[in-house]
Amino acid sequence: MDERDAEFVFEVSPADFGVPKSGVIYTLQMDAPGNNFQNAATLVEGTTTVLTVTAADINRRALSRGLVPNEAGEMAFRVRATAEGMPALVGPATMIMVTAFADAIELPMLHVPGDYQGWNPANMNTVLFSENSDNVFTGFVHVLSGSGEFKFTPEPNWDADFGSDDGETLTPGGGNIKVASFGTQTVTVDLNDMTFTLGDVFVWGIIGSATPGGWDSETPMGFDADENVLSITLDLVEGDMKFRANQSWDFNYGGADGELEEDGANIPIPAAGNYTITMDWKVPGQVSYEIVKNN
Repeated sequence: MDERDAEFVFEVSPADFGVPKSGVIYTLQMDAPGNNFQNAATLVEGTTTVLTVTAADINRRALSRGLVPNEAGEMAFRVRATAEGMPALVGPATMIMVTAFADAIELPMLHVPGDYQGWNPANMNTVLFSENSDNVFTGFVHVLSGSGEFKFTPEPNWDADFGSDDGETLTPGGGNIKVASFGTQTVTVDLNDMTFTLGDVFVWGIIGSATPGGWDSETPMGFDADENVLSITLDLVEGDMKFRANQSWDFNYGGADGELEEDGANIPIPAAGNYTITMDWKVPGQVSYEIVKNN
């Protein structure tokens, strides 16, 4: 049997809402540890306390959340129970060691051509993914300048496109969608009911003793349209840095080895020089960075 077809059975405790309830729906969720299920993937839903999920489904979600193939790593699992007229019950997180196998992550995607990237639907970096293959697509767009307008296309061409004439619903060939202000924001598209939403706007920069603004002020990042990453090239001095948005420590990332986490550790800059720094939001559930010393 192909390892992708192997099945794992999760037996969960019946939900206790305090009153008898029928039609309870149990949802098995998974996320990277320490993420507090902010980017939880739905593995399976059912109306019984026995939930079965395939290795392929776990593997795809684990890889998209940064697990390295053929290396054991922890993933967080939990069960969410819902019933009509009752608040959801969420079980505690259970940490399980998972060893992912190398596999291409083939998720349905939706292209997001716009003025911010040259109106190019063939740019395979400016896309949204449907992690649960349910026609709900989520990702980030970085609209930092220009008209602020964009659209959605199901294919890397203009044979079909979706726009909006009311700022909420999508229609084939509809008008250009325009952001209210420049920055990085979450975009969610639901093709089941032809709607879309735009999240809060964040203007990201770098901050720290190694940067021109020290720990007092961010140096704003620019945008690399071809790669769909935030980018900045500048002179740094020896010291530390982090990524911060909106001039607030409520929104900051640090980390190590190219991986970022909220409120993560300071990133050291070992020597003065000219550097190119990128911040990458393309992979679902993962924020990464790269620092290259130019001289």
